[in-house]
Amino acid sequence: MKVCGQNIRKIRRSKDFTQEYMAFEMGISQKAYSDIENSKVKINLEILTKISDILEIKPSDICSISHKCSGDDYEDKFNDLLEYMKQNNLPIPESYQ
Repeated sequence: MKVCGQNIRKIRRSKDFTQEYMAFEMGISQKAYSDIENSKVKINLEILTKISDILEIKPSDICSISHKCSGDDYEDKFNDLLEYMKQNNLPIPESYQ
């Protein structure tokens, strides 16, 4: 998911947010945030959700820019997750809607 880290950087810069700001909003160090953008850590759903909430975008927007992350399989999994959350009365982050 190296490309996804690069996409996060592009979107963050387009909004004029610093790594320090992103790290503060996520409750992590700037170094830990930098590791996310540099693909030194695996991006899980929790990280993706936090970042997309701060950037005010859908989580799928981060990876849909990339050919490696996009595709029907990714969209199907995302839609399955949304359906599961609705059926189990789980809170759905605004960025997912």
